[in-house]
Amino acid sequence: MIEKLCDKLTKKIQNKMPEIDNERAEVINYGLQLVMGEIPKTFILIAIAYAFGVLKLSILALLFIMPYKTFSGGVHLKTHIGCIVVTSLFYVGNALLSKNIVFNPIHIKYIVITLTWIFSMVMIKLYAPADTEAVPILRKKERVLKRNLSYITMTLTLLVAIFVTNAIISNLLIFGTLIQTISITRFIYKLTNSKYGYEEYVKTEKIQI
Repeated sequence: MIEKLCDKLTKKIQNKMPEIDNERAEVINYGLQLVMGEIPKTFILIAIAYAFGVLKLSILALLFIMPYKTFSGGVHLKTHIGCIVVTSLFYVGNALLSKNIVFNPIHIKYIVITLTWIFSMVMIKLYAPADTEAVPILRKKERVLKRNLSYITMTLTLLVAIFVTNAIISNLLIFGTLIQTISITRFIYKLTNSKYGYEEYVKTEKIQI
């Protein structure tokens, strides 16, 4: 239903603005679907988090990982239902894990953070920024900038996790970083039948430098 409505809106925009070609129209359509899909998804996510008693923690999980997620990218599900499920697992799942897992003795926490950092550094090097077919990141300078900012935001997030005294907040930062890193990997892209936009454009020699 949302897809059909967005298609109609995109066609109306094209009719009123003939200078918009099909490629730009696809980007507009994708943007409309994101905006219109986010509204019901947000309410559903809030309802799920509230039902599990982790609403505040889920909101914090979203806020804490947003900088790293913004720069590193990640898989985007093609259906709204799939997106709702994955988003709920990401934030609500993170909140539940953080609330119920205790690193004891404390050195286990530092080992987990170190392993998460190493894993994330390697995955960022290989895949970040992880884009999509609908919104590929084509310019080399932009890709390099976002990759470097991914290194920085990921590292800062884990550094905060080391020094914060609240165990649940620390866990939110650790698990959020780990989940976000996993979301940019080739395994997840294959699992969700998604493709990196950058690689698709390289294949067709449309990339801009």
